[in-house]
Amino acid sequence: MRTVDVAARAAKRTALMDAAARCFAERGYSATRTADICSGAGMSSGNLFHYFPTKHDVLLAIVERDGEQTSEAMTDLAQAGDPMAALLSLLDEICGLAGDPVYSGLALEISAVAHRDEEVAARFKANDLTFRCGLATLVERAGDAGQLSTDLTPEHAATWLAALVDGMFARVAADPDFDPSAQAPILRRIVTQLLVGGPE
Repeated sequence: MRTVDVAARAAKRTALMDAAARCFAERGYSATRTADICSGAGMSSGNLFHYFPTKHDVLLAIVERDGEQTSEAMTDLAQAGDPMAALLSLLDEICGLAGDPVYSGLALEISAVAHRDEEVAARFKANDLTFRCGLATLVERAGDAGQLSTDLTPEHAATWLAALVDGMFARVAADPDFDPSAQAPILRRIVTQLLVGGPE
C-alpha cells in the first residue's frame, strides 16, 4: 500500500484554495470553473476533485480558513500589553489588506454569496462574530487600562469599528481611486476620536 504524503497533500489542497481565492476575487464565484482553479494552481484539470468534492466545498474551506486566521489573530491581539496601540495597528493592517485586490475582491464576493447561500452565510456570520468579539475585548481592555473616554459599551464600539471596516471595503469596490493604505491615518483619527475623544 502506498503511503500518503500528508504534507504534500496539504500543500496541494492549500494551493487549490489559494488559486480559487484569486479566481473568485477576479471573476466571481459563479463564473469560476473548476478548470480555472486547477490551472491557477498549476495542476491539470480535474485535480480539484481529489481534494474537494465540489467547487462549493472549496469556497466553504476558504471561508473557514479565514475564520481560523481571524480567531488566531484576535487571540494574539487580546494579549497585547497596550490594547489601544494593538487596535490601531490592527486597523492599519486591515487598510493594507483592503488595498490588496485579491483580498478585498474575495471578501466582497464572499459577502455577496452569503446573501443567497445558507452554508456560506452561517460561516460568514460566525467569522464576523469572532472579529467583533475580538474588537470588543480590545476595547474593554483599553477601557480597563484607562486609555478610553467613551460612553459606548465594548460591544457597541466593536459594532461601529466593524462597520467602519466594512464601509472601507465597500468604498474600495465603488471607487478605484480610493487607496485604503493612504487613508489609514484618517481611520486612526476617526477611531481615536470615537473612543478617546469622549461623547459629544
